[in-house]
Amino acid sequence: MESNYHTLKRTDNQLLMITHLAQLLTYVTGFGGLIVPLIIWATQKDKVDGMDAHGKSILNFQLSIIVYCILSIPLMIVFGLGILLLILIGILAFVMPIINAIKASNGELPSYPLSLNFVS
Repeated sequence: MESNYHTLKRTDNQLLMITHLAQLLTYVTGFGGLIVPLIIWATQKDKVDGMDAHGKSILNFQLSIIVYCILSIPLMIVFGLGILLLILIGILAFVMPIINAIKASNGELPSYPLSLNFVS
């Protein structure tokens, strides 16, 4: 008789919320907005219900932010629009984790706009 112990996942909306808010570490420490959610997702995706979907959304969003920041550098030099792009990225990277943390606390799935699909 097989045990279903390993297939049972707990519901932990607070941890999901913390995982989203951990992205804001970048604004406090200069790094960590990708690393901390990655560690939480990697260690908890098989233990917490919904962590896999939330973690993948966060990683895709953070990697997309990095790509958009890199793309804004030549736009600064060539068109000067890169500065506006960086400001918009900064606002989006600050606001969206808060919105999705609220969604996670309510048991809803996250949605990050303009997020490229790196991890599926």
